[in-house]
Amino acid sequence: MNQNWEDRVAAAWSAFDTYPEERAHEFRALIDTLVAELPDDSPLGPFEQACAWDSTGHSDKAVPLYREALARGLDGYKGRRAKIQLSSSLRNTGRAEEGVELLTPELDAPSDELDDAVRATLALCLSSLGRDREGLSLVLGALAPHLPRYQRSMANYARALVEPGV
Repeated sequence: MNQNWEDRVAAAWSAFDTYPEERAHEFRALIDTLVAELPDDSPLGPFEQACAWDSTGHSDKAVPLYREALARGLDGYKGRRAKIQLSSSLRNTGRAEEGVELLTPELDAPSDELDDAVRATLALCLSSLGRDREGLSLVLGALAPHLPRYQRSMANYARALVEPGV
């Protein structure tokens, strides 16, 4: 879509915290109004609607919309966001294994600012499956580069959690 539309969507999301829970339906209606301006086959529509449902506590309603956005070809940065958010919603709806399957390939995707979010969400999915050591390894590995010291030690500890003999 055009920059004006993107700016209005960003403004809506900037105001999200001003909507108390009892007015969540008003926020979703605002997003629906913006989505109505898009072409019928746009992947942005279901993505923004999924985000709105998800952010207002309805992961169950978000899952099919994230899937639709990805099926319509949502890619790049927003496509990666959709995968992260879909994985989180899958976990929230008791389908953490699907979240792991969706996010694991993202570990090898080109690096961007969403790398840590991929690892954090994947760690939560793994934990939901009782695979806490793998999840902790991912989180420590993501945290290590941000530490003022001990980066190498933390990275080694992260590997040792999942690679015996390291």
